[in-house]
Amino acid sequence: MFRFIFCVLFMMNVLGAKAQNYPQAIERTWVAKNFKFHTGEVFKELTVGFTTVGDPKGLPVLMLHGTAGSAKSLLNTQFAGELFGPGQALDANKYFIVLPDSIGVGRSSKPSDGLKRQFPRYNYEDMVKAQYRLITEGLGIEHLRLVSGNSMGGMQTWLWGVLYPDFMDLLVPLASTPSAMSGRNWMTRRLIIDSIKNDPTWNNGNYTEQPKSLKFASAFFSIATSGGTKALQRIGATREKADAFVNSKLSDATPADANDNLYQWESSADYDPEPFLENISARVLIINAEDDERNPPELARIERALQRIKNARFHLIASSDQTSGHGTTGQAKWWHQELSKELLATPMRKP
Repeated sequence: MFRFIFCVLFMMNVLGAKAQNYPQAIERTWVAKNFKFHTGEVFKELTVGFTTVGDPKGLPVLMLHGTAGSAKSLLNTQFAGELFGPGQALDANKYFIVLPDSIGVGRSSKPSDGLKRQFPRYNYEDMVKAQYRLITEGLGIEHLRLVSGNSMGGMQTWLWGVLYPDFMDLLVPLASTPSAMSGRNWMTRRLIIDSIKNDPTWNNGNYTEQPKSLKFASAFFSIATSGGTKALQRIGATREKADAFVNSKLSDATPADANDNLYQWESSADYDPEPFLENISARVLIINAEDDERNPPELARIERALQRIKNARFHLIASSDQTSGHGTTGQAKWWHQELSKELLATPMRKP
């Protein structure tokens, strides 16, 4: 029996090692004292959760997650497993990778901690300023080799470039554009916000149980704005298969809190770094997907931005039934080689 248990544990360790090819992630928190939001409100102690991978002596890298996600959402085989392992683009034996939880999610301060709708209204710029304070005051880092992020994290990457232009060597925004929140991207966000606020159990955020519309709205938004046309057609090739996919989305557990979720979506409303693109001095590698529902390439927003940024290039991932629309860049296999090439071509700037 002892030998059997030992063998089972050994095999579990072997399988775990295969699943994770990078050093163990370390979760911590840091407190930003007297944090001032863009509204003028001051939070005496703003908790900032963060995760690190790699040796603190390595080249520092900042990686930023998407809306309603957290640092943990990037620690999967499709993202971290393609980037942080030995010999990969962001080999954690060479880089010190910092993954913050944005304000409102994970271990960072959020409405569900107790304040509910009395929590200060925050925007993307507040999130970036909290990240900057974590990096400089909390971790003592004076310069970053790379700032990158996916979706909301991509938009925050653009803000890092315009707010702190000399603080990094390279910016790699994923699944994003440096343009005002508008069009389908904002329309669908408005719908998810309104569907929750119009729920009979909403009670102006003072609900006693999570509004049922939260699960429906989350599933609707996910299918409507991500997944890729070709991939969803492959998955739902018949009405029965399409129904099965929708049913699986609706039956997914939704541990999210409605107030937290609303604040996350509302925080994008005033995003617009476009007027300040000339501020960017770091090298920029923009990576989007051809089938991205939230950032459709036919709007030519990236092409216009490229005319105003000193040192930037654009990589567009071609669509197929294997890509997943807005979710494509969450699979680093489609772009890690481009990142490796850009890091090799990007000189290190002194802090």
